[in-house]
Amino acid sequence: MDTKNEFQSQVVLVTGGTKGIGKGIAQAFLEAGATVVVCGRQQPEELPQSRGRSAEFIACDVREAQAVKDLITEVQARHGRLDVLVNNAGGAPAVDAATVSPRFHEGVLRLNLFSTLHASQAANAVMQQQEGGGVIVCIGSISALRPSPGTAAYGAAKAAVLSLVSSLAVEWAPKVRVVAVSPGLVRTEQSHLHFGDDDGIASVAQTIPAGRLAEPEDIAQACLYVASPRAAYMSGTNLLLHGGGERPAFLGASNAETTQTSH
Repeated sequence: MDTKNEFQSQVVLVTGGTKGIGKGIAQAFLEAGATVVVCGRQQPEELPQSRGRSAEFIACDVREAQAVKDLITEVQARHGRLDVLVNNAGGAPAVDAATVSPRFHEGVLRLNLFSTLHASQAANAVMQQQEGGGVIVCIGSISALRPSPGTAAYGAAKAAVLSLVSSLAVEWAPKVRVVAVSPGLVRTEQSHLHFGDDDGIASVAQTIPAGRLAEPEDIAQACLYVASPRAAYMSGTNLLLHGGGERPAFLGASNAETTQTSH
């Protein structure tokens, strides 16, 4: 299906859309014809581009509620509308949950949970006034659905995001759809910080049934789908993208051969 102009004349905001998954999402919406705005704390050296067009950049620290509200106001002032919000900004470094400071944990929650709530609230106020409503896409994580050692607060925040999605979808229907897209392991420019060198990344990839980490484009294509009219009945749900999941640890720990059984 040709989706090159599927978002023609629509305005899309991608938080944290200057690098990694967010940059891939921004480029995909540009490719689909949308006007795309990205935000970050600092102006990037290069903005997302596609089809000879670039995303617009607005500086914003999404951890600050007023800054997020001002961001949405600026997007509306520039373009008169907001059709799709992608709550992508987030992340956390690996830490020891037993010894890290309360301030650190609070910062993780502000970035990964509260920013999503504040941006969604401001976007909904705009979308409810539009004839066509709008779509809010929240980027979740596999960490919300399995243990997240080293990033416990991050996993908890992403689990809360999934709960938030289901509640907001009910409160803001039918004008605004709210959907989560949850990646598993994704290869970005920062993968080496988590998995080491190329050999480490390759070893991690072999634990995934698909045989590779996801690419930002994989997540971007899912966002295009859930934000499109093709997913008009999709709201309050979570689209999980993990390449088949993870091979259960007990299979590697046991010496028993895996056998197929029929029922």
